[in-house]
Amino acid sequence: MTSPLSSIGTLYLCYFGLREPLVQTQVLPYLRELARGGARVTLLTFEPSLEESWTPEQIADETARLARDGVRWERLAYHKRPSVPATLYDIAAGARFAAREVRRGRANVLHARAHVPMAMALVARTLERARVVFDIRGLMADEYADAGVWREGSLPFRLVKALERAGARRADQIVVLTRRMRDFLVSERLAAPEKIEVIPCCVDFARYDNDAADSDDADDSPASRFEVVYAGSAVGLYLIEEMGRFFAEVREREPRAMFRVLTKSPAEEVSARLRAVGLAPEDFWVGAARADEVPRFLARARLGISFRKPTFSQIAASPTKIPEYLAAGLPVVSNTGIGDTDELLERERVGVLVGAFTKDALADAAVRALARAREADVAARCRSAARIHFDLGGVGGEAYRRVYRRLAASLPASR
Repeated sequence: MTSPLSSIGTLYLCYFGLREPLVQTQVLPYLRELARGGARVTLLTFEPSLEESWTPEQIADETARLARDGVRWERLAYHKRPSVPATLYDIAAGARFAAREVRRGRANVLHARAHVPMAMALVARTLERARVVFDIRGLMADEYADAGVWREGSLPFRLVKALERAGARRADQIVVLTRRMRDFLVSERLAAPEKIEVIPCCVDFARYDNDAADSDDADDSPASRFEVVYAGSAVGLYLIEEMGRFFAEVREREPRAMFRVLTKSPAEEVSARLRAVGLAPEDFWVGAARADEVPRFLARARLGISFRKPTFSQIAASPTKIPEYLAAGLPVVSNTGIGDTDELLERERVGVLVGAFTKDALADAAVRALARAREADVAARCRSAARIHFDLGGVGGEAYRRVYRRLAASLPASR
């Protein structure tokens, strides 16, 4: 029987390198799902220091490995400086590559992951006819302004907002991370609801089902420590000082508490910021962890925390760490206003929401979080919620296949 996706050849445009953890956990799994569904899949990445970072043998090995999963891998060099000219050059190179793929019959869908790839897709579509998917990973201009990288109203800000609106209007299908973002696009009349699919950041349960805490060291075993864990960047939109202040309230009520920060951000800088809010060196640990090590660290913890600046841009946010915490059986402590997290944590009873960062509010949240962590069935509830809402195959993969089935139905009949 012919697959409904057999008429699809998709070129997935990704402005990251293949080795990026995000590509490994949030791009390749979905592309494998599409390939299993019958689509012909090509991934284009932009590799930093391409010639220095990859040997011909490594490229051949990765190409063969991905080919076994049904994914054809192509790559271009990523250019960083000077910032604007370098990005424009990469957009032109990506658009040229995409147009050539369409012209040669290898692709009839251009799938743009975020804003810069969307610019490539829109340029390519002026040269060759193809369907376009705008996979909106966040409100890029607003996030950069919130993080202090751009000034709101500056030329880069205005250009990216214009691209965002044009992309939403001209895309054949749109993927967003949250229902709040879908509702925003509809209310702004940027897209009809029937062409928008909500697909949150999902998690591969194969990484969690067989992981157990490494408790050989008695001082660090779950029985002797009550670990609060944070996994991810400690700069930009994430509020490490506020997390430290929350942990101090937990520590006051739970003497065994320890705060573990898994981050690639500079450890000494993060440590200094935690000391500045009153934590002693023995209260916390800061260090990097490989993606394959994260499940083991989460298995040792009792609470997972995620505080972000609750700005307008966060209507589009689906922090990857939250489904990962839940998959590991950890209740989540999050501030309000982040994507669809408020509704999830309250409805499923798998976490605690923090409405303000005052001492009283953090103290109240600490009391509620400790009570939640001690509930007998909380780990099972967390894992169940993760499977219902964030399972990579059953939720994310199936949703992407729905997007592509709609595209396949819109393609002209083959002659």
